[in-house]
Amino acid sequence: MAVDSRGTADAAPQHGSGEQRPRMGFFTDTSVCIGCKACEVACKEWNAVPEDGLDFTGMSYDNTTGLGADTWRHVAFIEQRRPLGAQETGAGRAPVDLGMPAVGRPGDDPDPATLGDFRWLMSSDVCKHCTHAACLDVCPTGALFRTEFGTVVVQEDVCNGCGYCVPACPYGVIDKREDDGRVWKCTLCYDRIGDGLEPACAKACPTDSIQFGELDELRGRAAARVERLHGEGVSSARLYGADPDDGVGGAGAFFLLLDEPEVYGLPPDPVVTTRDLPDMWKHAGLAALTLLAGGVAATILGRTR
Repeated sequence: MAVDSRGTADAAPQHGSGEQRPRMGFFTDTSVCIGCKACEVACKEWNAVPEDGLDFTGMSYDNTTGLGADTWRHVAFIEQRRPLGAQETGAGRAPVDLGMPAVGRPGDDPDPATLGDFRWLMSSDVCKHCTHAACLDVCPTGALFRTEFGTVVVQEDVCNGCGYCVPACPYGVIDKREDDGRVWKCTLCYDRIGDGLEPACAKACPTDSIQFGELDELRGRAAARVERLHGEGVSSARLYGADPDDGVGGAGAFFLLLDEPEVYGLPPDPVVTTRDLPDMWKHAGLAALTLLAGGVAATILGRTR
């Protein structure tokens, strides 16, 4: 079963043969991320991604702030004045007012005496390798293509820098590199997985927060992990991007989150931005035909007079 240009299947044949290849992807379990940034470093080293994030951003330990042409893995740091799950926080000691505003959902009690300790939410973000990838739809040169593993890769030697894919991405992942004008993003280490190796970021992750494997197996593993966390009192745990029926047909890189997607800077309901293109072209074609017919009729009527 082959993957078409929109990646609607979970298996793809090897290039040049009829061999079946399972769809591969990432499952990022943010509940065990420690914010070490080993994934960022490993990604840069293996893929020769230029340095960035050397400026002070004022965003805690987040010195890259988001994904871009020179940041294919981005570790987000979110501080919240909320306890994790059913844990007892601040037990046996007097509360300390740190003079910082409460961060959390609307309705959270701002009183430091009742809020308990801070918690950190950390998440290593990456290109989602969407099932329905709008970037593929708009690329005029074929620089973007879907691999035999179901991932989406940019061929830098084919990219002409038109930039159509940049606004097409519903996650804001794809970005142009300033020095050459071409677009760059995560390849899910296409060169490594083709040789049976883990992507560099997953290989370097010390807590297995980033897990690589067959997408169907990862989805099952992620569902079991959420169920376990719920049993331990972490009721906020939920999966993001794992649903094949969501607006992008499910992601090839999905996440276990401990709060709403917006808290992590992720869109709550992403949709493939080119979903209405067929209807738009159809309506545009009908409008053009109507104008043409009207022009022909006016010409004929004018001559008869």
